[in-house]
Amino acid sequence: MDEMNNNPMTGVELPAPLTDATPEELANAVAEFLDNKRGRDVKVIPMAGKTDICEFMVLATATSSTHVQALGGEVEYQMERRMVSPLHVEGRDNKTWIVLDYSHVMVHIFTQETREFYNLDKLYGSD
Repeated sequence: MDEMNNNPMTGVELPAPLTDATPEELANAVAEFLDNKRGRDVKVIPMAGKTDICEFMVLATATSSTHVQALGGEVEYQMERRMVSPLHVEGRDNKTWIVLDYSHVMVHIFTQETREFYNLDKLYGSD
């Protein structure tokens, strides 16, 4: 993922596109973006045999409602830089939970209280 490409128009180095990445590579990239922005308890959960909605789920905890929005924005920004756009984003106006749908990868960013309440970690067997 550290591979960079020069944009011939601007000379600015851009990260390598993730357009041909596997779902696992996408999930791990998202986890890295969240970790770099100080997301807490970041987990990548394989979803094979648990749901048909996605292949991987990425969970992260934010320290505040502002941090929820910052983490969601960072994931969108970093993925867009790599030529991957979400199919849908839910919760942009929510203060406690945002969901980004990248088809095979679902990203959930919560406040601590919301993560504990919904407990997707336990529901999908990552604990």
